[in-house]
Amino acid sequence: MKNFRSLFLVSAMFAAAGSAYSAGHAGAPMGAGSVTKDMPMTMGESKKDMPMAGGMTEGEIRKVDVEGKKITIKHAEIKNLDMPPMSMVFQVKDPAMLDKVKAGDKVRFKAEKDGSAIVVTEIQPAK
Repeated sequence: MKNFRSLFLVSAMFAAAGSAYSAGHAGAPMGAGSVTKDMPMTMGESKKDMPMAGGMTEGEIRKVDVEGKKITIKHAEIKNLDMPPMSMVFQVKDPAMLDKVKAGDKVRFKAEKDGSAIVVTEIQPAK
């Protein structure tokens, strides 16, 4: 019986602590707009891993395949695709984009899902 009371007491303490925490944060803003520049990034995150405003993502061109109409980009997180930073091969919406870049170029780009493929729809030199 003593163990049961101890268990009940511990459970009640956790329930009370959770209620107090919720009440203390009830007025706090939530969502993507609530992040400020003063808030620290999560562990392992750096500004270079952050996506650019307006749906643009930072990256570095690794390879340009004009014949295959493909481009390999080492990129930061692509938010709209829920994709972590990595290097990968993309198809391009307009093959003329490939004439404007070369391996080693730092770029900003937009990528979208098109059926089963991920396609670069816009690319520009990084500033």
